[in-house]
Amino acid sequence: MPLPFFSLPMAASTVTWIDVVTFGVYIVASLIFGLWVGGRQGSLKTYLLAGHQMHWSLVAISVLAALFSGISFLGAPAESYAHNLIYVWAMLAFFIATPITTLIFLPFFFRMNGYTAYEYLEHRFDLRLRRISSAGFIFRVCLWLALALYAPALAISELLGVPLWIPVVIAGLGTTLYTTVGGMRAVIYTDVVQFSVLVVGIIAIFVMALREIPGGAFAAWQIAAEGGRTQMFDFSFSPEVRMTFWGAIIGGTALNLVQLVTDQVSVQRYLTATNLREAQRALWFKLYLTLPLVLLFYLTGVVLYSFYQTHPDLAATLTSPDRLLPNFVGSQLPSPLPGLLVAAIISATMSVVSSGINSLTTATLMDFLYVKKGHDGVSEREELTRVRVARGWTIFFGVTVTLLALVVSWLGTLVESTVKIGGFLGGPLLGIFFLGVLSRRVNATGTLMGAIAGFGVVLLVGNLTNVSFMWFAPLGCLVTCAIGEMASILFSPPSARQKSFTLRG
Repeated sequence: MPLPFFSLPMAASTVTWIDVVTFGVYIVASLIFGLWVGGRQGSLKTYLLAGHQMHWSLVAISVLAALFSGISFLGAPAESYAHNLIYVWAMLAFFIATPITTLIFLPFFFRMNGYTAYEYLEHRFDLRLRRISSAGFIFRVCLWLALALYAPALAISELLGVPLWIPVVIAGLGTTLYTTVGGMRAVIYTDVVQFSVLVVGIIAIFVMALREIPGGAFAAWQIAAEGGRTQMFDFSFSPEVRMTFWGAIIGGTALNLVQLVTDQVSVQRYLTATNLREAQRALWFKLYLTLPLVLLFYLTGVVLYSFYQTHPDLAATLTSPDRLLPNFVGSQLPSPLPGLLVAAIISATMSVVSSGINSLTTATLMDFLYVKKGHDGVSEREELTRVRVARGWTIFFGVTVTLLALVVSWLGTLVESTVKIGGFLGGPLLGIFFLGVLSRRVNATGTLMGAIAGFGVVLLVGNLTNVSFMWFAPLGCLVTCAIGEMASILFSPPSARQKSFTLRG
């Protein structure tokens, strides 16, 4: 199948050389800042966990930045522009997922005093399940990071009229360099800076689009309502309806838990905090920041829908919903704002990809290469060797993610693609963690059988039925828990030590 982005139509754009220079200066400044704050990386703990020295507020913003990357910047407005506002009910899912993560799972992660989320699974089950789960994470996050790299490339391609592979390669190589040298400390500090610019950028787009709609906010809402874009309620229980109230809440909760509990990208950031209490404060603070941002991103799509309805000549230049923001920025915002905003999108996404690559390296080293060698009592020479090995794996994953980004567009729109990836692979993994924490009778073999069943069911449902992608993650989790519980009866019960790692242990 030919790659769809080697013959892109040129977009109507007012981008000037000032924007190009602004973009270049901003990217270079971001890279220099990241390398500067990273400091010397003399140990794996410093390189991968920032030495457990990050303030809870920095951890909170860094975790949030992983959720509101270039994918959210481009994909969330595109979702409400192309469909409606039903997905905003996923905001309620944050109120369910955050307490579960903070009160149930975080204490277990800090009790391990390790590097990865999957170390818990070895304590509760066995090394086999730890490695299988870590391998599932590695595969899933490689695809997710490819999407995160693909998203800003859309913006650059739209604004500059260049083939999509050019910004993909540039961003991928830049991210690989940045991650290899800077470590997790640099990632977290740059997350804070880039995320702040993203928030300012989305507010600017929202306000300027609203100003160009005759009649202002009231007229914008009325136009969007006539187009069905303000619909917020669909209480249908049919799983085949693309987006419903129940799908947004139940599916959103499962997807949030996949990200917050089973995803090494998030867990590794918790572990950079000084202690458990600080990590818990970070997650609660993240919750308070998330809610207004989710609403703002999706309302921006509604406002832009009304803008393009009142400017049909500009609407003709919009080739797909995922190009919504770059099309508006390139054609409507005065220089140097287009260059600055696009730089913010790609820089923030580079931070996310950087953190993801760092997490992939951590999972590879600690769940496969060094799992039997331990983390403590390592000589300084061996520690420096491990850092060099970590940098080698970082380069490997950077190149891999870049290559995947060149072909990942076949998955569909950005939001839908992200949900699909989380549902197929994240749902069964979430089921494994729930079984480990909540059930004292399940064992490793039974849990593994449950996860295989969960993945198989979701795979069949996703390919042979019309069930909405919003139900993939909860379905995979539920099947994994049910089959895992029943299958465990056929095998030896867990030991007393393994039971001690349950919630009632």
